[in-house]
Amino acid sequence: MLLAGVTPRYQENAAVWPWPVAPEDFTFLTDTLILAQLWPNGTANLLSIPRDTWVNLPGQGWGKINGANVKGGPNLLVRAVQELTGVPVDAYALLSLNAVRALTDAAGGVTLDVPKRMKYDDNAGKLHIDLQPGRQHLNGQQAEGFLRFRKDNLGDIGRVQRQQLYLTALLSRVKNPLNGWRLPAMLGALDQNTKTNLTRAQVGALLGTALSGLKVNTQTLPGTFGEGGTWVADHPALHALVEARFRDPGDPRTLTVAVVNVGAPDGSARRLQTKLEALGYQKVVISSGPRADGPTTITGKAAAAVLRDVGYGRVTPEEGLPGADVTVRLGNDVEEQ
Repeated sequence: MLLAGVTPRYQENAAVWPWPVAPEDFTFLTDTLILAQLWPNGTANLLSIPRDTWVNLPGQGWGKINGANVKGGPNLLVRAVQELTGVPVDAYALLSLNAVRALTDAAGGVTLDVPKRMKYDDNAGKLHIDLQPGRQHLNGQQAEGFLRFRKDNLGDIGRVQRQQLYLTALLSRVKNPLNGWRLPAMLGALDQNTKTNLTRAQVGALLGTALSGLKVNTQTLPGTFGEGGTWVADHPALHALVEARFRDPGDPRTLTVAVVNVGAPDGSARRLQTKLEALGYQKVVISSGPRADGPTTITGKAAAAVLRDVGYGRVTPEEGLPGADVTVRLGNDVEEQ
């Protein structure tokens, strides 16, 4: 799932200064982007994506990835991350500025090592940070300052490192069995400060999993600084990282799926391509083939898994198209769907 911290908007036409924060509608820039992969065995792989990562936003052109939510909401943000990483995203959670403060306080604070002296005041942003270096227990307001600190020579990468320190500390706090009684308050804090396509029951289940213990692996999107302070991904290194850490061998959505209309109504191949892409499939291509009479067949590696997503047809041992991991030949049963 994709975790994104949304920057607040300020009411710039207000008659008072500093400008008050506008009611949160989760439509502004994303300061924090983390792709979190959770496994049934308790492993959590976290990939931090710098907010200034330079990407080609689907349908929008080149820009920083933190602008995707502004231009197309969470759906465009998810698509941008999927196309950047090649990892299917099943869910998203947009967190408001207050989420960190509320969640940290609900968890009873976090203990972490502050790497350096942090002193910063921004009256317009109502941000006042005063932290000493060393290991210490932070409340919600202090944790928020730790994450929002701006005077860092590493810029965006420094923020990413602090995000990872905070998340590790929070998860360590959550998985302490003595803190199980805090779960309802933490769930309430998330519920009030999050926009997500997860149900409340799913969020509770995820927190419950964290309570039982997680093995967390943190990674940062490999790359280098580009023009204008952007972060340019190192795609070969990213591909290697995804293969090593984030590739689920049982997930068919990373495979190349060829769709051939051999006996279905016109437009059926395109409709199936759209359906599979909406489910997170990355490489669905439409190919041509000779007409034939018969039902839909699916062949190739993970054909049974693809069949579940197609929703009809049968798996057969026939040979697939060259270059395709799975071939779907749409037959005369499609008009019944």
